[in-house]
Amino acid sequence: MGYVDEVLEKVSKKNEGQPEFLQAVTEVLESLRPVVEANEELYRKEAVLERITEPDRQIMFRVPWVDDNGQVQVNRGFRVQFNNAIGPYKGGLRLHPSVNLSIIKFLGFEQVFKNSLTSLPIGGGKGGSDFDPKGKSDREIMAFCQSFMTELYKYIGADMDVPAGDIGVGGREIGYLFGQYKRIRGTYEGVLTGKGLTYGGSLARTEATGYGLLYFTEEMLKSNGQDIAGKTICVSGAGNVAIYAIQKAQQLGAKVVTCSDSTGWIYDPEGIDVALLKEVKEVKRARLTEYAAKRPSAQYHEGRGVWTIKCDVALPCATQNELLIDDAKALVANGVIAVAEGANMPTTLEATKYLQENGVLFAPGKASNAGGVATSALEMSQNSERLSWTFEEVDSKLKNIMVNIFHNLDDASKKYGKEGDYVAGANIAGFEKVVNAMVAQGVC
Repeated sequence: MGYVDEVLEKVSKKNEGQPEFLQAVTEVLESLRPVVEANEELYRKEAVLERITEPDRQIMFRVPWVDDNGQVQVNRGFRVQFNNAIGPYKGGLRLHPSVNLSIIKFLGFEQVFKNSLTSLPIGGGKGGSDFDPKGKSDREIMAFCQSFMTELYKYIGADMDVPAGDIGVGGREIGYLFGQYKRIRGTYEGVLTGKGLTYGGSLARTEATGYGLLYFTEEMLKSNGQDIAGKTICVSGAGNVAIYAIQKAQQLGAKVVTCSDSTGWIYDPEGIDVALLKEVKEVKRARLTEYAAKRPSAQYHEGRGVWTIKCDVALPCATQNELLIDDAKALVANGVIAVAEGANMPTTLEATKYLQENGVLFAPGKASNAGGVATSALEMSQNSERLSWTFEEVDSKLKNIMVNIFHNLDDASKKYGKEGDYVAGANIAGFEKVVNAMVAQGVC
């Protein structure tokens, strides 16, 4: 049995009941076979794969808080610090009822390679809670965030672990978390990213993941003889990533015709109206039915169905495992040429394989959605220097990072005989940097 198979077997036994984590580990290690086989003696001796699939630490804690009726509620909080070989742990906090240890571990594991790909000095981690911010008052959100940070503060710091936002955590939540950290520690430091502009946040951070996704997609298409201008694009999701992906795609000359939320989806053949979408989702925090009610050209559908619409490019920007094998078949049948992930692991392994086997350019999220964490790292730099860069400066740095990520993974795929396999290229490029740092630092 080869080294990769041995480790996959060990990880499966150690982490039973954690399907999302096992899916992520399997996807990464399978694509790393060429580089592992080329360095098997060293990697086996140093137990590189065992070390990289086991988090440095897993923190789980109780989060008690009082709702508006005076009732005490209890949630579970998590922070998984996965690997800090190349820098402080860095990764978002997710607030959603689906959050469990498996999901946080999968996200933290992916974050290690994503952060490595940015070429910035940041390690990988992730955290969150099964708390649901939907329908909660500002006071309830504050009560939860303050309780959450009262435990989390012990494990984070500007040079130790720097959390950010994720699903359910936007500027409001980051503000409450930062305020409580400052209150407890009595220090003002860049311990969180995604902060408001009045207290250390970075311009372009809000737009970064969506914009970065399009900068990556544009470069991938260009390198394969295609132009993004004039292309029809389907997007899933209607949150931060999706909104700014739609905005940038249209700035680049493409037409985006779909978006979705947890209850249904929109098909707008005239192109999504970004201003209206922002009003519905960011200002009113309403459902997409309101978009359809105000936009005569839009059709609203309950449930799933975004991937049934004919398009040239598909950008899944909602959540993990949303693009299934039947969706992949529908996209291929409709002539899709590229799929780039805006969310974390939104495409199942089966669907990914089908897309690749049918000649579709496929960009994994750890590469194509790295713009958010890249700009978070730029926010850390600004905090350390006590500076604030212009929107144009940050956006320019972001575009350069995303273009470089594509070429780094493209080069890695060619180096190991996997040309065109951008999943393997991303995993190999991210992995090699982390492993070289781990080996250099000894057994730790």
